Amino acid sequence: MESKTFLQVLCLAIVGLGFASAEVPAIFVLGDSTADVGTNNFLPGFKARADFPPNGIDFPSSRPTGRFSNGFNSADFLAMLMGFKRSPLPFFALADNPKLLKRPSFRGVNFASGGSGILDITGQTALTSSLSGVKNVVPLREQIEQLSAVHENLTAIKGSVYTEILFSRSLFFISIGSNDLLSYFYSNSSVPKQDFISALGLEYEKQIMSILELGAKKIGIISVPPVGCCPSQRAFNESGGCLVGLNDLALEFHSTINALLMKLGSEYTDLKYSLGNTYEMTINVIDNPFPFGFKEVQTACCGVKRFNGEGICDKNANLCLNRHEYLFWDLFHPTMTASKLAALTLYAGEPRFVSPINFKQLAEA
Repeated sequence: MESKTFLQVLCLAIVGLGFASAEVPAIFVLGDSTADVGTNNFLPGFKARADFPPNGIDFPSSRPTGRFSNGFNSADFLAMLMGFKRSPLPFFALADNPKLLKRPSFRGVNFASGGSGILDITGQTALTSSLSGVKNVVPLREQIEQLSAVHENLTAIKGSVYTEILFSRSLFFISIGSNDLLSYFYSNSSVPKQDFISALGLEYEKQIMSILELGAKKIGIISVPPVGCCPSQRAFNESGGCLVGLNDLALEFHSTINALLMKLGSEYTDLKYSLGNTYEMTINVIDNPFPFGFKEVQTACCGVKRFNGEGICDKNANLCLNRHEYLFWDLFHPTMTASKLAALTLYAGEPRFVSPINFKQLAEA
């Protein structure tokens, strides 16, 4: 009898939990390319996008959607675990068709934008442009402004009581911060590391408070993974190993996020939150990939040159055939299989990976 991987066993366990019964009326997604489902497709002349093959090769009908993935991303899988078909539509799709807000089946909005950050300047600088082709992004502050506009429109269409109840019961999912750390790491800034991390944390706290002021009470945050282990960063390292300095920034920022959430939890007594430790989750797979079904955790499935980490995933890139065995899809982003494992772990994982409660408990809170 064929032995099951950890991912297969966890999937069976999740089915046994009856996840579709979780009472979350809507999901609002904010963040960067790890959660983008097509926001950047709407930005004219924008280069940080993924609406071309082989992106989406494992999406239904092998359709490139703007997801930086071979298929679904973590925002999609978390939505599925909450009982939805996939992530809600990007904000700009709703802006083009405001009638969607009037539907009884309204299930939220995805605001995430590839290349964006907690800081407005992230994704707008010449440095980031030279690294990833980014010329313009929708930073987190602007995403929250879009969320506020959705709040206002829902109030106008369906009333303040409906909107208040919807926001109080919905899940607000945030995945951001990697681009801020990357930009700082390569900037040769004179600002000490600890001062930068502290300032970034204060800005993040301010933005989360803006979401809470709109009536959000359930917030799920994904911290920064070990970005120093991405194929793009291994390609820069002569030894081919992870960039320790960059990973140290990610570890320190996780601690900062944890502290600010504890502070907000004491100030907003009805706030419930989950903090996903994607650093620990990812390192756990890199250090011991085989129980999870992975065979390649260093080289990207799609890309060029060393570790397939020196160029974007497009029609001219190398493309692996056994995509489910790869941790990384391209120079920065996980494969659909890795995103599914991440979502499952966030949804029902132990405190080592998500605390103080997991996303299933958050949905039911």
